[in-house]
Amino acid sequence: MRDDHELESRLITTGVERLALLGKHADALMQGYSRDEVPLEALSETALRRLLAARIVWRPDDHGGVKLTPRVRELIAEMLADETRRHVNADVGETLELLRSLVQSYREALNQGEHWRQEQQLLRLRQAVDDLNGRFADAIDSLWQRLNSDFGFVSRLNDKIRENDRAQKQIVRLLDGLQLIDFNELIELVGTDGALRKLLISQLQRQLSQHYTSLREVQSRLTELMARFRQQQSRSRLVSGMAAFLREHPSFVPGNYARRSEVPELVNQATPLTAAAAPALDHEPDTRVLTDLLHQLPAPMHKPREVAAARPAEVEEQSLVAARQQALKQDVESFYLSVIDHPDSSGISALAYLQESGLEWGEEIWLFQVIAEYQGLPRSEQRAFRLRQEETRASAFNDVRLIHDVTLQLITV
Repeated sequence: MRDDHELESRLITTGVERLALLGKHADALMQGYSRDEVPLEALSETALRRLLAARIVWRPDDHGGVKLTPRVRELIAEMLADETRRHVNADVGETLELLRSLVQSYREALNQGEHWRQEQQLLRLRQAVDDLNGRFADAIDSLWQRLNSDFGFVSRLNDKIRENDRAQKQIVRLLDGLQLIDFNELIELVGTDGALRKLLISQLQRQLSQHYTSLREVQSRLTELMARFRQQQSRSRLVSGMAAFLREHPSFVPGNYARRSEVPELVNQATPLTAAAAPALDHEPDTRVLTDLLHQLPAPMHKPREVAAARPAEVEEQSLVAARQQALKQDVESFYLSVIDHPDSSGISALAYLQESGLEWGEEIWLFQVIAEYQGLPRSEQRAFRLRQEETRASAFNDVRLIHDVTLQLITV
């Protein structure tokens, strides 16, 4: 009873302070209700901090202005019977339908040249987006409040586990609500309008990303608390079970397990000790025992391989590959020199040069080396040549280009 009285007294005190703040700054709050943002000129720094702490106003982002929280705006709309701003249904689906309707009204006003109506619809769109964002922010803030207060005030572990389960279900509902927002649909809805794209795409996407991050942190904290609660619950059950056993058997006395020859498996958890031993070579009996043990060791079944039987490293094969690569490079350089020697020609085909020179390189490796040599030149030297590739598509459904030949031409200035 005393705890309930203290809780009720604290609620009344907090409520009186919140209502006093609403009455003291009613002029600035009503201006924020009629406009898009609360004017900061009418508020001091202390008043602004108190309003933010009381969750009467909030900042959607660090660079934006101060706005009324959705619940305060709905409270004012309810008192004023302002049906245009009072939300009867607060789910995400209804808000999305409202956004679609407002976008259509905004487009009609834009097409008809009604600028005043267009500004009004844009203001209502901003407020609808703020309401949607504010409901998620309030729900996440409520989850953090539950983690920091409700779990501490609940004394029984079972009640804490139920509170945790209820919070987990709320997170699932919030995630389901966030998944209803389809940005592909919103992109098609807003079209090329810059103001709508900034409001319904970039700003909303950034805010929803922050909500996803906050929900992941809350869910991680809930999982950690649940594991801790389960551990405490298992220990509590063990202690309560032992207490119940002692109440049923008041004359029970634990036995001295250290004096037993057969220790129960639950108690016998220590790892066995391995006695340290070392042979004493200066002791004659130990020397004889070690000699007998060495003679009893089995002989190896396989003969050790001779060093001369091991094959040397195959360096010759690597040298042969390097020599062929160097020869291919020199032949390609000769091809480039032949192009330089014929500056007036329309270009020399790489495959034609390969056949006329009688070289034995494969066509594919030859073309690959010609192209690689061109790409390996500096930019200033590449400008002196024109490399044309005769290529075709692999098929009508495959855009891969197949190179059949390469023509190299010297550019003369």
